[in-house]
Amino acid sequence: MKRIIYFALAAPMLLALFSAVVVAQSESRDDVLKQIEVKRAELSALEKKFLAPSAEDGAACAEFLRQPDTGLIRLLPRDVYGNIDYKNNKSLALRGGGAYYSFARHTHEYGYGSDIELGSGYLSVGFAGADYGMLTTLGDLPIEEITIEDPVVQFMATYHVPSEEPKARSEYRRFADGPTVDDRRYQTRLPVALGTTYLLRSINYDTSDVLVALRVIRRDADGSVIIAWKLLKKYPKPELARNLSAQ
Repeated sequence: MKRIIYFALAAPMLLALFSAVVVAQSESRDDVLKQIEVKRAELSALEKKFLAPSAEDGAACAEFLRQPDTGLIRLLPRDVYGNIDYKNNKSLALRGGGAYYSFARHTHEYGYGSDIELGSGYLSVGFAGADYGMLTTLGDLPIEEITIEDPVVQFMATYHVPSEEPKARSEYRRFADGPTVDDRRYQTRLPVALGTTYLLRSINYDTSDVLVALRVIRRDADGSVIIAWKLLKKYPKPELARNLSAQ
């Protein structure tokens, strides 16, 4: 009888305690979610700081950066930071690991019309689907002197972008092979060289099409490079007639 009375009295208390625990757990998960959001924002800020060129780089390029449509970026080597590496703990949460950059959208995050990649000591263009582009080197030509009217820019500047998928894929293969036009070679991948200026035309269908001059001004100990860039022209967004049967 005493046991029955005990359980009768204890049951409401246990139920109330159980309800309090459930509520506490629910509140705790909400609190954890808020903490995750805060940590994610903190991580994003730290990654931006890690990707930023040094103050010395900015000072050295201050005059150049006063020109319109110019910028200074750091690219991280994809082979070092682009993949999860638990042993060396050098992975970044940022998609693409800071190895990519979009000159149209001003973001390192891969997948937003990425125009350039750094990996294994090379600069590359063209990363997904029928998207493609071309690179050429201008040697030690000062980037400040390059304009859209410059004769060395004319092939890229006047290049007509195809709107049919088979032709786009054909052009991708063409530039991967490195064709020579007017004694200048155009490729989709070139070695990184300090003090060297490059031209880049990057075609991302349904997203962006840009012509950019680049100059590699410094390389850090981790293999990352500091690049000064100048947007020479931004073209209308290229459209592509998709051909699902194209190989």
